[in-house]
Amino acid sequence: MKFYPAKTFLTAALTLTLLTSAHSAAQTVQRGGTLQLAVDQSPVGLDPHVATAFSTFVVTGQVYEGLLDIDASLKIRPLLASKYTKSADGLRYVFTLRPGVRFHNGDPLSAQDVVFSMDRVKDPKTASPLASRLSSVSDIKATGPLEVTFVLSKPFAPFLSEVATISIVSKKYVEGGGNLQRSAVGTGPFAFKQWVPDTFLELSKNAAYWVKAQPYLDSLKFNIVPDASTRQIGLQSGAYQFLPNIDASVAATLKTAPGVQLLRSQDLAYSLMGVNVSRKPFNDPRVREALNYAINRPELVQGVYFGDAVPAGPLPPALRTYATPVSNFPCYATSAAKARDLLKQAGYPNGVDFSILTFSTIKTVADSAQVLQAQLAKAGFRARVDVQEFGSFVQNWRNSNFDAFVSLNGGSVDPDGHLYRGLISNGSTNVFKFADPVVDKLLEEGRNATSTGSRVRTYAQLQKSLACRGPMQFLAYGTLFSAARSNVKGFTPNPTRSLSTLKTTWLDR
Repeated sequence: MKFYPAKTFLTAALTLTLLTSAHSAAQTVQRGGTLQLAVDQSPVGLDPHVATAFSTFVVTGQVYEGLLDIDASLKIRPLLASKYTKSADGLRYVFTLRPGVRFHNGDPLSAQDVVFSMDRVKDPKTASPLASRLSSVSDIKATGPLEVTFVLSKPFAPFLSEVATISIVSKKYVEGGGNLQRSAVGTGPFAFKQWVPDTFLELSKNAAYWVKAQPYLDSLKFNIVPDASTRQIGLQSGAYQFLPNIDASVAATLKTAPGVQLLRSQDLAYSLMGVNVSRKPFNDPRVREALNYAINRPELVQGVYFGDAVPAGPLPPALRTYATPVSNFPCYATSAAKARDLLKQAGYPNGVDFSILTFSTIKTVADSAQVLQAQLAKAGFRARVDVQEFGSFVQNWRNSNFDAFVSLNGGSVDPDGHLYRGLISNGSTNVFKFADPVVDKLLEEGRNATSTGSRVRTYAQLQKSLACRGPMQFLAYGTLFSAARSNVKGFTPNPTRSLSTLKTTWLDR
């Protein structure tokens, strides 16, 4: 399979997305019916402020909404907020909410719900992985029944893209004892109906949805099917109609399957190996650099992604204004000899032993761990792969209970969203225990800069600092595939992995 440069790869993916959307838009919408989806695992919980794994996101993205939305072309659009204004100094944002929006329990959406949701994310007791996204917000006030004012302590360039990721929950429901981990009450196009763990989760049409005449479907049924081959066979037989965010290996087998269509876009999410820098030998930056020299990313792209990916740097090729080409990073030129030399300099002439924590529910993740194990062995890294049940993996990951891990990280439309919360000292997802004053300074400069030019220069320095000696070994940005029966119409894939266009999806019967 041909390996495309990042720019060509992105352009082709987005072009296909637009063509798919345009084709379905020309047809007459048929309403009703249940879309049978097959997903690999149950959500780890339904609280959109706490459970942010993809298995939760695919469900809660239909139930909850934010003030803003990010569309398939990575543009920020109004959602629950009909408009916003920004002060000249960049320190005050005022959002006007849409009138007439109601939660699924019938309660009206108000400015107080927005303030409550944002404060809940910021509250350390919530332990939200999203907390760092609001770290620059000093005050949030309801300045009217449908008006919310955010006051920032300093300019924060990615503020809008970060706010767009935070779901608005019902203050009344939560304070009344509602358990967001087990149920869900949002404003979205679909409402929570029932959840049978490890079997299925069902959402029903929100008949009072604020967007008139949407959604088109009566319900969504997320069937929990851990085995990839079972999901694939079920799609081909018609038992399932939609497989969201599938692995490259499954996509490869479905490309010529009759009655099946592949929908694709560039993925903002990336595979990575992360190391715990509070544990030896990864406290030494030379060892972290040696890891990068030992990794053969083009080989991993071919072996794990069947060529439908690009080697990953700290920022994705989709962020064309900011991303540094990986050819600029010396450690991306694979060299086992250079890696062994760095290990020797660090005091490990006989190599090192460590374990890699991972999970099996996403095939590209598990396969990447196995490929890395073989590649690293050539440079003196003796890795033991520890494959755990996903819930156990998440718990150990959150507690930094690992030497190293291999996983998939969600992306962002702004470089700050990619890097800040995981790399700033004491960041909400800095499970690496990484602390570097130079990196901290650059991260703060990147989010507080007021011009694009200064941000580009700052993130160029950051990428140079992080690519070889940071706590993350960036592996690959893949093509984002979803598979559907040919009668599934109106769905547009999004590089953020959002399935928000399920509200405009319909079944041609």
